[in-house]
Amino acid sequence: MIAKRDKKGKRLIMTPRDYCVVDIETTGLTPSNSEIIEIAAIRYRDLEKTDSFSTFVKPGQMISDFIVELTGISNEMVADAPDISEAILGFRDFVQDDIIIGYNVNFDLNFLYDALLGCHGLALSNDYVDVLSFARKALPRFERKSQTRVADHLRIPSKGAHRAERDCEICNDIYQRLMKNVRIIQWVEENEKAGK
Repeated sequence: MIAKRDKKGKRLIMTPRDYCVVDIETTGLTPSNSEIIEIAAIRYRDLEKTDSFSTFVKPGQMISDFIVELTGISNEMVADAPDISEAILGFRDFVQDDIIIGYNVNFDLNFLYDALLGCHGLALSNDYVDVLSFARKALPRFERKSQTRVADHLRIPSKGAHRAERDCEICNDIYQRLMKNVRIIQWVEENEKAGK
């Protein structure tokens, strides 16, 4: 178990145009007793998709029926997948030092950080932008802010959600829509003036 994530990147309040959107699927909610079963990242340059990375990950435990139902990822689908030691290196090589964008991205980053540190003694120190914080700021009266609910509210198609690469696409669509929101623009400008 990883006690501290001392070298984790910092949360940014900005709207970068060059970034990687990241998402994972897991067997549960905590890195200490759950495993990654899928990793995806999509690279954007000037807000346009330029490349992608996606892999299943073979866990050391069976995937529960609940997770199979939620994600559509079965034990058979991951049977011949790389283990986390190999998959996490492929992910790190893909994202390099890009800013990472994700929805409730700390969840994903904590799993990825712990896997990279645990397997290879390397820290995932990329700075990151959390699109959930944009949704909270732009839609203060909208109570349930899960990625699929926000996508539905913004009329962004969310079919295929809970698979890592599709979730990256949905997250990017939300990000690009919300970065044009007046509240978000003002919030980012205020933080830039404050030097945050």
